[in-house]
Amino acid sequence: MNREPRPGRLVASYTQRGTWRLATIDTRAGILADVATDLQPRDWLTATSTHAAFIGASPSQADSVTRLDLQTGRCEIVRAASTISLDAGYLSQPVAIEFGTAHGRSAHAFYYAPRHPECTAPAGERPPLIAISHGGPTTATSSTLDLRIQFWTTRGFAVVDVNYGGSSGYGREYRERLNGQWGIVDVDDVVHAATYLVAGGRADAHRLIIRGGSAGGYTTLAALTFKAGVFNAGASYYGICDLEALARDTHKFESRYLDTLVGPYPERRDVYHARSPIHAIDRLACALILFQGLEDRIVPPNQAEMMAAAVRDKGLPVAYVTFEGEQHGFRRAETIIRSLEAELFFYATVFGFEPADSLEP
Repeated sequence: MNREPRPGRLVASYTQRGTWRLATIDTRAGILADVATDLQPRDWLTATSTHAAFIGASPSQADSVTRLDLQTGRCEIVRAASTISLDAGYLSQPVAIEFGTAHGRSAHAFYYAPRHPECTAPAGERPPLIAISHGGPTTATSSTLDLRIQFWTTRGFAVVDVNYGGSSGYGREYRERLNGQWGIVDVDDVVHAATYLVAGGRADAHRLIIRGGSAGGYTTLAALTFKAGVFNAGASYYGICDLEALARDTHKFESRYLDTLVGPYPERRDVYHARSPIHAIDRLACALILFQGLEDRIVPPNQAEMMAAAVRDKGLPVAYVTFEGEQHGFRRAETIIRSLEAELFFYATVFGFEPADSLEP
């Protein structure tokens, strides 16, 4: 929120059911009025009496520094994060969905159908589905353009990007669902998102995949172990398999974060142990690929190494892909490309299809 030089009016951004909006607020009359724009304000909002400046994006436009005329709604892109020109025929548009989950509650997600102007699935065939568990875990995913999602939808996959209970943007009660319940509520909601789409004919029950990074990697590994049998493959990007190790070694900025999400440590060491996927490896029953930056100090490589070794000992398909110089969250373009292509190759091997891409094994 940013106060303009003109008294009595504010320019603000707010979120409603996972979608961000730009508005003005007349503080004297107590009236909020939406500003007509297709762009969602993502960050760094500031304003003058006539214009607002912010990072804006949409389902078809990457993050951009944007200058908006508050009277006309006209937007000027000052600098875009990407200069790639996209053919709208390849873009899968997000559809906000709400679905039932555990304990009679509902949860939220964005669904992306497969989309390619030159390729269609055989009649009657349901697409494989990738369920994404976002990091954070109390942040949220958005419906703005993410080329990593479009990578999958242009290759025949449906995607559901889940804002499980605990995610921001759906009210305080929704946000507080994760208090003391990390590894339970998030897992339930991702599982129910996938089964909801299967029941609606929008996903193949025999080709369900879950993927996520960091905290989303933890949700991925927890779903594959504690809810074994739902997903047929998974991908963990620098994910957490041992919550106790994270509690002991986590960086200072989040040193008490886990007290809210899991419980105080070491007093509730039993909960940390019970919710760690590494201690439930006997339940895992599907293929897994793990990606890890070797310079990661937040979730060190030994977490992925433990998981890979445990899966290998079970005789299940497993791949462990590491990257020199990468930390927590991949930054280099070549790393991002290689990890996506390796993940696609892995799924092709697991599900027995021939990808159109020329991929390095």
